[in-house]
Amino acid sequence: MSCCDTSTSSPGALPAGDGGFGRAERLGQVRDVDGRGHCRLSVPDISCGKCLGAVERALSDCEGVVSARANLTLRQVSLVLRSPGTDPKPALDRLGAHGYPATLIDFAVPSDERVDDTARGLLRCLAVAGFGATNIMLLSVSVWAGAEGASRDVFHAVSALIALPVVAYAGRPFFASALTALKGRRLNMDVPISLAVLLATAISLVETAMRGPHVYFDAAVVLLFFLLVGRYLDQLMRAKARSAVTSLARLASRGAMREGPDGTVAYLALDQIRPDMVLRIAPGERIPVDGCILSGVTDLDRSLVTGEHAPVSAGPGVALEAGILNLTGAIRMRVLRPAEDSFLAEVSRMLEAAEQGRGAYVRIADRAAQLYAPVVHLLAALTFLGWFVATGEWYPSLFIAISALIITCPCALGLAVPVVHVAAAGRLFRQGIMMKDGSGLERLATIDCVVFDKTGTVTTGTPVVADGGPDLSEDRAVAAALAARSLHPASRAIAATGDALPAPVEDLRETPGCGVEGRVAGRRARLGRADWVAEIASGALPTASGPAFALEGGPVSVFTLSETLRDGVAEAVAAFRAAGLRVEILSGDGAGAVEAVARKIAFDAVHHGATPADKIAHLKALQAEGRRALMVGDGLNDAAALAAAHVSMAPGSASDAGRMAADFVFTREGMGAVTDAHRIARRAARQVRQNFGIAIAYNCVAIPLAVAGYVTPLVAAIAMSGSSIVVVANAIRPERRVSAKDPAPAARKAAA
Repeated sequence: MSCCDTSTSSPGALPAGDGGFGRAERLGQVRDVDGRGHCRLSVPDISCGKCLGAVERALSDCEGVVSARANLTLRQVSLVLRSPGTDPKPALDRLGAHGYPATLIDFAVPSDERVDDTARGLLRCLAVAGFGATNIMLLSVSVWAGAEGASRDVFHAVSALIALPVVAYAGRPFFASALTALKGRRLNMDVPISLAVLLATAISLVETAMRGPHVYFDAAVVLLFFLLVGRYLDQLMRAKARSAVTSLARLASRGAMREGPDGTVAYLALDQIRPDMVLRIAPGERIPVDGCILSGVTDLDRSLVTGEHAPVSAGPGVALEAGILNLTGAIRMRVLRPAEDSFLAEVSRMLEAAEQGRGAYVRIADRAAQLYAPVVHLLAALTFLGWFVATGEWYPSLFIAISALIITCPCALGLAVPVVHVAAAGRLFRQGIMMKDGSGLERLATIDCVVFDKTGTVTTGTPVVADGGPDLSEDRAVAAALAARSLHPASRAIAATGDALPAPVEDLRETPGCGVEGRVAGRRARLGRADWVAEIASGALPTASGPAFALEGGPVSVFTLSETLRDGVAEAVAAFRAAGLRVEILSGDGAGAVEAVARKIAFDAVHHGATPADKIAHLKALQAEGRRALMVGDGLNDAAALAAAHVSMAPGSASDAGRMAADFVFTREGMGAVTDAHRIARRAARQVRQNFGIAIAYNCVAIPLAVAGYVTPLVAAIAMSGSSIVVVANAIRPERRVSAKDPAPAARKAAA
């Protein structure tokens, strides 16, 4: 089996002939990202590691192209253009000239499962090849049983009449791919396969015409049959490996009912929905784009975002992410972002990027695949010459060379890494974790140190009032009214403790870095930093730390706040430490707040009062010690540290900058996602090493046997198909489940 094949383009793709920018712009197929143009191309003829390198090299100096990254499993290319107005047509033309016809894909629609004409076509070819192989083998049995003379010639002639149309039809996937490659002045896996099938058929026709004793129609047709079996199984396994991408695509709505300014309702396709539009969502429909509820009350299935399947009540003002399911009530929503910038599109792009990283293992596989074409043809030629010189017979020599052509297969090497990364991305997605880059998966598997930020990561970031504050309920109500003026997390906690105010607070204003001030019955009232509040108060300043409150001329009261630990954080830290990893907390908060958390969780090291620059310096110091640190953080001040770390993770609630800088984003509430990601990364690394071992062992055994003449073309086809299927099957085999409630087994698996 070969991993090279032709396939159809994705739905909504723009034919290369219509690839001018004008239409691409109208369809939303080139999008603006930080002043650059971004687009995706469907390239069906991308089929192995060698193709990835050829495509990227072809586009490296193309007019208007800043960078290009090819994706093997999706058979796509992500292009970064000089500007959003850059015409992508030169890139389409360049790829077409190199034998890789390409089409533009609409960004507004997440990658869906292909209309699988290729799989259906392969199945038809397989049926034809099976029919032909069965009948030709029956005729061959008669020849093997001793038929001679005219009877043998008739059997050969009937075999030829069956074989010619069967080879012509069933061999189309291989012949078309080989022809496209040769037109582009390149070689791919299907060139030697096509050469082997055509040579066997041509030799058999010559033998039939000359009434020779031996023909090989059975070998040619059965060879095609087994190659097609392997090709079809490969298609099915690839589809299973990227099931997370395809299942996510099924969650994408194709459009929604828009409410016009006059109250009229009309259906709009997804790519026509724009920010500030008002949509009506009926029960049972999925949210098409990100937005917020304007009116209506309903229950939502937010499992795509949170991983929790329990329905969540929602009403006006609640934010909605694309892909979540409206369960019970009709709602009206206002659109916040277009489809290409929605939560669902962002997650889809993360999944599709799973195998695009160029880690160490990928680079090894790419180099091996690039050497394949010249090496295998040279090997086959030397095999033929060697046997011909040794025996003087060109028929047997040619058939041994054909076997060598077929059996040498870089497919297993080419698939060893990407199929593992795609399968791992699917496992991570099912655990509520999005992976941005396959190379991040490799780096996560090698960590020996974990560094946690505190607020929003180890803790939920939502403080609560534990004790303290004014004794009089009237004063607490004033403090709560002042707190309601601020968006600071501490202020929100204090505001939640207040009762109805006996008298209104006037002249409310917030002083950045200090707090909130107002007037009650002519007296000033302040809530905020203790030294600032003390300016209007009397008496000694309390020694307790926390937000302070005072009425003019009165005493200073201090609110004691406590933070809630994120679910599963203690278990996650324990599991990492049990696995032999160093675990630290690195926070910009004061010593008191950080030490309070450290008393609840046993960290190996505690660092407080760290600025963003301090965090980067600490990570670089760890790197200088030879450590490979995983940074887990969420805030804007963590973005630089997340980018500087060996590998990084951020919760879905993190700031936009934090999510963009992180290699992984998890949407689950609990911190168990971090240990799950590490476990899956370790398992993926083991699978990659196993796949490399399988591929290398196969070629080391198969090639010498084929060159020595111990392998027929039929056996070579079966062996080549089997090697690739074993590699793919190893990557997608089920994982033994580990209970999240028991950290000890998780730790043992992480340490394995």
